[in-house]
Amino acid sequence: MKKCSDFLMAVLAGAAISIGGTVFLSLDSKVLGALFFSVGLFMVCTLGLNLYTGKVCYLPGKGWDYVGFVGLVWLGNLVGAEVVALLLKATRVGAALTEKAAALCAVKTGDSLLSLFVLGIFCNIMIYVGVESYLANPHEPGKYLGMVLGVVVFILCGFEHCVADMFYFAMGGWSLRALVCLVVITLGNAVGGVIFPLAKRLRK
Repeated sequence: MKKCSDFLMAVLAGAAISIGGTVFLSLDSKVLGALFFSVGLFMVCTLGLNLYTGKVCYLPGKGWDYVGFVGLVWLGNLVGAEVVALLLKATRVGAALTEKAAALCAVKTGDSLLSLFVLGIFCNIMIYVGVESYLANPHEPGKYLGMVLGVVVFILCGFEHCVADMFYFAMGGWSLRALVCLVVITLGNAVGGVIFPLAKRLRK
C-alpha cells in the first residue's frame, strides 16, 4: 500500500512539473516562463509530492530500499508527464504546445551526451538549493524565495531537468535518441543532487 501511495504521489509530481512546463512553453518571454515554471516545484513542496530531482538529493547515507524508492519515483514522474501531455494534445492548445516542445526537444537531442550530463549536474545543484531552502529556511519568505530562485536560475541557464524533459519529449515526440538523452540527464541530476549533501556529511 505504501508503494502505491508513493507511486501516486510521484505521478502527481510529474503532472505538477508538466503544468510548469506548459506555462513555460505558453509564454514568449523566457524570463516569465522561468518564473512561472516554479509553480511546479511549489506544488511539489507544498503538497508533499514525490519528485525524482528532489528525492535523489537525499541518497547519501540511505540503503538500497531508498534507491528503489527513487527509481519508483522516477517512473511515476514519467507516467505523470505522459498523462498531462496526452490530455493537452486533446485540447485546443495542444498543437501550439507540441510545436514549441518539438523545437525545444530538437535542441536537446542534437546536443552531445557530455553536455547534457553536465547541464543535468548543474540543474540539480539548483534544485537542491531550492528544496533545501524550502525545508530548512526558518523564515517564511526565504523558504519560497529560495525555491523560486533555484528554478528560475536553472531554466535561464539552460540546465537540464529530467522530469521537465519527460514532459517536453512527451509533447514533442519520443525517439530512441530522446530516451538516451533522458537517461543521461537523469544521471547528471543524480550527481548534481548529491554533491552538497555529501559535502555536508564529510564536514561532520
